[in-house]
Amino acid sequence: MCVSLFGALINAEKTNRSEPPPPFSKLNVSEAEKAVAGNLCRCTGYRPIADACKSLAADVDIEDLGLNSFWTKEHSKEEKISKLPVYDRNHEICTFPEFLKNEIRSGITLDSKRYNWHSPASVEELQNLLKVYEGTEIKTVVSNTGMGYYKEIKPYDKYIDLKHVPELSILKLDQTGVEIGAAVTISKVIEALKKENQHDFYPRDENVLRKIASHMEKVASGFIRNTASVGGNLVMAQRKHFPSDIATILLAVDSVVDIMSSHQFERITLEEFLLRPPLDFSSVLVNVKIPSVGKVLPETNTILLFETYRAAPRPLGSALAFLNAAFLAEVSPCETSDGILVNHCQLAFGAYGTKHAIRARRVEEFLSGKILNAEVLYEAIQLIRATVVSEDGTANPAYRSSLAAGFLFEFFSSLIDGSAEISNGFLNGYASTSMAKCSKLGQSNVQDYSNKIPTMLSSAKQVLELSKSYYPVGEPISKSGAAIQASGEAVYVDDIPSPTDCLHGAFIYSTKPLARVRSIKVNSKPHPDGVAAVISYKDIPELGENIGSNFFFGSEPLFADELTQCAGQRVAFVVADAQKHANMVANCAVVEYGMEDLEPPILSVEEAVKRSSFFDVPPFFYPQPVGDISKGMAEADHKIVSAEIKLGSQYYFYMETQTALAVPDEDNCIVVYSSIQNPEFAHSVIAKCLGIPENNVRVLTRRVGGGFGGKAVAAIPVATACALAAHKLHRPVRMYMNRKTDMIMTGGRHPMKITYTVGFKADGKITALQIEILIDAGISPDMSPLMPHTVSSALQKYDWGALSINIKVCKTNNTSKSSMRAPGDLQGSFIAEAIIEHVASTLSLEVDSVRNVNLHTYNSLKSFYRDRAGENLEYTLPLLWEKLAVSSSFDKRVEMVKEFNRCNKWKKKGISRVPIFYGVSLRPTPGRVSILKDGSIVVEVGGIEIGQGLWTKVKQMTAFGLNTILGSEDGDLLDRVRVIQADTLSLIQGGITGGSTTSESSCEAVRLCCNILVERLTPFKERMQKQMGPIKWDTLVSQAHMQSVNLSASTFYIPDASSSSYLNYGVAVSEVEVNLLTGETTVLQVDIIYDCGKSLNPAVDLGQIEGAFVQGIGFFMSEEYLTNSDGLVITDSTWSYKIPSMDTIPKQFNVELLNSSHNEKRVLSSKASGEPPLLLAVSVHCATRAAVKEARKQLLSWSGQDGSESIFQLDVPATMPVVKELCGLDIVEKYLKWSLGRKN
Repeated sequence: MCVSLFGALINAEKTNRSEPPPPFSKLNVSEAEKAVAGNLCRCTGYRPIADACKSLAADVDIEDLGLNSFWTKEHSKEEKISKLPVYDRNHEICTFPEFLKNEIRSGITLDSKRYNWHSPASVEELQNLLKVYEGTEIKTVVSNTGMGYYKEIKPYDKYIDLKHVPELSILKLDQTGVEIGAAVTISKVIEALKKENQHDFYPRDENVLRKIASHMEKVASGFIRNTASVGGNLVMAQRKHFPSDIATILLAVDSVVDIMSSHQFERITLEEFLLRPPLDFSSVLVNVKIPSVGKVLPETNTILLFETYRAAPRPLGSALAFLNAAFLAEVSPCETSDGILVNHCQLAFGAYGTKHAIRARRVEEFLSGKILNAEVLYEAIQLIRATVVSEDGTANPAYRSSLAAGFLFEFFSSLIDGSAEISNGFLNGYASTSMAKCSKLGQSNVQDYSNKIPTMLSSAKQVLELSKSYYPVGEPISKSGAAIQASGEAVYVDDIPSPTDCLHGAFIYSTKPLARVRSIKVNSKPHPDGVAAVISYKDIPELGENIGSNFFFGSEPLFADELTQCAGQRVAFVVADAQKHANMVANCAVVEYGMEDLEPPILSVEEAVKRSSFFDVPPFFYPQPVGDISKGMAEADHKIVSAEIKLGSQYYFYMETQTALAVPDEDNCIVVYSSIQNPEFAHSVIAKCLGIPENNVRVLTRRVGGGFGGKAVAAIPVATACALAAHKLHRPVRMYMNRKTDMIMTGGRHPMKITYTVGFKADGKITALQIEILIDAGISPDMSPLMPHTVSSALQKYDWGALSINIKVCKTNNTSKSSMRAPGDLQGSFIAEAIIEHVASTLSLEVDSVRNVNLHTYNSLKSFYRDRAGENLEYTLPLLWEKLAVSSSFDKRVEMVKEFNRCNKWKKKGISRVPIFYGVSLRPTPGRVSILKDGSIVVEVGGIEIGQGLWTKVKQMTAFGLNTILGSEDGDLLDRVRVIQADTLSLIQGGITGGSTTSESSCEAVRLCCNILVERLTPFKERMQKQMGPIKWDTLVSQAHMQSVNLSASTFYIPDASSSSYLNYGVAVSEVEVNLLTGETTVLQVDIIYDCGKSLNPAVDLGQIEGAFVQGIGFFMSEEYLTNSDGLVITDSTWSYKIPSMDTIPKQFNVELLNSSHNEKRVLSSKASGEPPLLLAVSVHCATRAAVKEARKQLLSWSGQDGSESIFQLDVPATMPVVKELCGLDIVEKYLKWSLGRKN
């Protein structure tokens, strides 16, 4: 991310823009945001990253930066600017030296026994190499970025670097067109095509080339475009059927390519190139030529229209398109009527589940010579549907066909209105559409958005109230370690240098859900010396156990024995001399299975019910009924009976995948460095697996690169496998799991099936809810028996009158599901909202009014939550509900949304206000504070720093706890505190870091330690003051050391039963806009108000709230964690699994912290912030449903029905295909039919 921003800064400095005032750069806000648009982050929610980047931009609005949360209202603009980081434009920038860039050495080779690397400096040298190595597997590369998509399972025989061949690096623009060498990077092409008045182009060409460049800016991400070549992209499309955008847009403008083999040169059309058999190893793409359309179509009385289109999960690249398209058309006014004649058109489509991009020739022929009208366009769309047909096995084929129809409609629809006129060679109103109705909002019905780069985050605001009561606790200080994390200096497990003779491991996993493992065959070639061992259950020591993980409810084996229980289960562990070699061997391993005498696997909760396959749930975790369900149902005016909801899983997608390093130590001991949320559990499991005492095992965890629950139980087998291999081989063994394996094996959020019956009054007041929930736990219990408690807790956010919940935790032959941020609570909160939405739809009432009438009073709150309800003053939800309505202008915006929807056919908005309740419990936690001789302080806690700011809050609490003994001249101790890594032999009983309360518990443990130290030092200080007068901290500590005062204190904090559990409250208002032609949902604005108690650190809590909310958007809107028929995960990479990115978060993101302090028994009156805000993201889903509801109402009116929306269910996640299907896959055809019928 830093490299991406650096590149943008350097490019901005090269421009001719005016000199910016200090401390800014020449970068503008748009460039700053786009620079990091392709980067992924799971923790922050992107807003602070965007603000940090924008703070360098000369055109930044200071009031728009999130940093303004930490400026007082009295500060002037100049004072605020002075607090920004300084960009030193005069500092010499260290980049790759020019003399090395310019040194091209002919015939460079890198020889080894395994491969040759060649770097020819001319076409002749390249052609000679192709002749010499004809028949050999050759890989020609420019930057080899294709490796990110097509993983290299084995090395090629020869590699040829094309970067230094001058003929392949040509970029020539003139009146004949544009010639692009195959080795030219995409970024250089974009830069060249976007330059205005720099080339002697025909005017028509400039428009076409600018739009080609604009579309290319949506391909991949900036740092990929900077190195990836146009030729490489086209060759991947031709040879491997890569769903290329570039191939499609160049196909639409009749591009041609030059091919060179070992014997000849050949020029063919791009269409012919794509249709040919895959390019062989002895052939190279030399260049691509975009011919001048101005020269080809010289008529002056015609208009040239050109547009490109793309529908993808992310607007700004880093996502493969569902479909891309490019259309070029020559049109002119008809001499015999008011219509517009299509003289000629070229229509290209790609990425829709076919081998390569195509030209829609039948449609082109049909439209050519036709006068455009609704009937002609309707027939053309029918032809497009017959042309754009996905191959068998392609996901969402009907959606992709619908996109083709929608894009064609969008392109031509502005021409079928008789009021459209042609003058001066351009179509008036071309950028909008003549079908647009008058709109008070000034929006057109069909937006010409496709040739623009979508805007991203536009604004954010954070509101909070600082408290000085417990200084420095409550201060928004920077996160501990933030600087070294941003600079890359923070040491994670994989950053630890490998010890001597270190080996690397990779898991071989089952691809069958229930099968006998007959054999495991490992082909160690082409690295026969690389593989050290293949470890399986047979290698577990005699005194050890086949145990890979353990939680309170049961264990899971490290390896499958003779029977694999699920797809994705570990069957063996390959150990090799390098991580790459271990991964290759594991990937190529062949597991032979046997199915005889085995029952069919259980792969669904329905099958689990049939076969009574369940895990036991302890009675204290099982939800208790509330009220009389029979009476409640009898009181109802209406009922919904046996409605169903299904919820899928979600993958953690931490940035650091599972990793561990095990180092054998003396006397049969072992030290394990693990990225884990509960080192204590790993410690115990490793000892059991190896059959050694626990005091022979030491587990160390300094920090974790993201966890979200996925580094709790699922990290244990990674550490254990490394320890087992190291123990057996007497050599260090480490592992950094690749993303695909991590996604397949780790598990994720619990899928569920929900069936409910609800009774309610005519005004929407619910009188009774009866609900049955089936939870897919997978093959082992893990933490799944906790789920009934968490699901029911969040579900009880509304006053259901009477409530009966029946929850079964199903044992299936799927991977074990584990805790994931807000486990159960997220699903429970959604279930509650789905029921409320269903009731409102049934009664044709506004959803917000139904929510309002079912909000808890304090009395009903006590009935549902009992002791966790707390005191009346602690129930702040009603205050939050009303406060946010005012601060977000909710009622006014509801009316604005209605007006927008009345005036717009092709985009609809939705807005929703949603409350959340989230119950948490504090757990016992150890702590130790030690004051060293120089007055510095070292702290150990049971909690693990996962990026949630635990160390930061602990440092603040330590300084607060010891500040009472400071002198007036000492300042505070914050900068003298260091929190150190978790060590299972130093601080025992650390427990698990999770549940949102570990920071609180750790802080309280530290505070108790500080109280002990203050108690010891106070009388000593008083004695010293009598002898010496005022005494400073350093002197006090030095003297205490000399006089043997114990300056280390340990505690084990056990929460008080009366305050260990409490409820968190929050409210969110979300507004979205849905594009009815593509199904794309844009989150326009989110307003959140969250009761954080008396925040321990508002800056950290704001980050937690925003990050959690954006992760929730992923669950509800984009993240599909899919499996095949055997339960094996198939969305196993960043290409197929889409978490939110910078271009998909809310455009306006406003967060307010309510600083309540109603319970002094909690840790300094603070409340949790890590998980509860995740639930607020359901407001985005509900707003999307509201927009879809308006689209369906419109669709019904076009179909001649009464226009009332039907009751429907919006699936989770509400992806573009899901939304589009509900809005109408045939919406364009229905509109055109309606339009024709209205005219007739």
